[in-house]
Amino acid sequence: MSRHIVLGRFQPFHKGHEYLVNHAFELAGENEVLIAIGSSKKGWESNNPWTFEERQAMIQSWLDANDKSATIIGIEDINDPPNWVEHASKSHGQGILVTSDEATRELYETANFEVKFIDLSNRENFEGWRVRQTLLMLSTVYDDDAIIEVLSATIPQQVVDWLIGNDAIYRLSTMVSGVNVG
Repeated sequence: MSRHIVLGRFQPFHKGHEYLVNHAFELAGENEVLIAIGSSKKGWESNNPWTFEERQAMIQSWLDANDKSATIIGIEDINDPPNWVEHASKSHGQGILVTSDEATRELYETANFEVKFIDLSNRENFEGWRVRQTLLMLSTVYDDDAIIEVLSATIPQQVVDWLIGNDAIYRLSTMVSGVNVG
């Protein structure tokens, strides 16, 4: 039995993540898919606007709508890339990492993890900072239909609905430093 691990900050869960998680389900077959949410102690800041629990709820809403089941865990960030895999694997355990991020691929391969690299075409449109920047621009728009129309290009509908239903977009307008690249 082989666990397939998808690791990300999911700030928020967007269509790039959806693509990656769908591939993990295809690769896993009947085996477990584990979604590991990084920076789990972060929230309410420009690069990490949503808490672990909120990101977990976003992902769960997508899983439920797509009749999929996965284990979702949080991993606290240590800001120490050379020691990240050792730290993270204490939470996610052994398995096959499914990633579209080259730096993550290299870290895990160096640590002798099996890695399935998924090429994400159009990656620049699905970078988290770009998605957050779009959300920041929409954070003072109060027309749900307009928000849905704009976000539907980069965020799954269930997550857009969650963000609107939980008033989780507006907070971006209150963050002094804005959404930063990175």
